Amino acid sequence: MASKPLKELKPKERGKVVKVAGKGSIHRRLLDMGLVTGAEVEVERVAPLGDPMQVKIKGYHLTLRKEEAANIQVEVV
Repeated sequence: MASKPLKELKPKERGKVVKVAGKGSIHRRLLDMGLVTGAEVEVERVAPLGDPMQVKIKGYHLTLRKEEAANIQVEVV
């Protein structure tokens, strides 16, 4: 199955993290928040203008900006 950026998922869609891109502190921060390869993530809601979005990962809620979510490739489950 093809992967796509997390920012393209709609509310209630789930996916498995395939790759976390980005450089330096952004990459490290995403990994520290639990966005590691194989983790399952569910989009809970997206702001009316699309930024930010709230996701649920490993039992907790996380809010990401669109530019951060664009660095995360997921495989839709």
